[in-house]
Amino acid sequence: MKTNIVLIGLMGAGKTTIGKTLAALLDMPFTDSDENIEKTYGSINELFRKGEDYFRDLESKMILCMSTLDGVIMSTGGGVVLRPENINVLKQKGVIFYIKRPVEDILRTVETDTRPLLKDNPDALYKISLEREYLYNMYCDYVIDATDIEDAIKTICSIWTKIS
Repeated sequence: MKTNIVLIGLMGAGKTTIGKTLAALLDMPFTDSDENIEKTYGSINELFRKGEDYFRDLESKMILCMSTLDGVIMSTGGGVVLRPENINVLKQKGVIFYIKRPVEDILRTVETDTRPLLKDNPDALYKISLEREYLYNMYCDYVIDATDIEDAIKTICSIWTKIS
């Protein structure tokens, strides 16, 4: 039986916000791969300065570690889908929800200067979205429309109640 809720999607889609709210509603612990990476290895911006591959290697190590947990809600970084091994280990114990939010909405609400892949060109998120959309859809168990965050939370709760 799968015991974890795993949230994937673009940076700024609301995975952390949704995950923390779900954790409170479902009385489950919450963990966030980006927060864990920063606690363990340092600032994501600094890690990206050593190269995206360097960051992705650390991200994969963190995902492998997190995938051993049981009964948790996990928020993952937007690029977690770039390496199939990440999804393979997350799927072992997790039901994967793709948090899908329009790029326009994300760009209106996220601080792009704190995001390594967006700080010099916020519109790069459109290209990133196009490159990753098929991966999010291919790897998820459920696509969740996060245009309205509250509706997204209710939908995930409803699905989780039925399948857990």
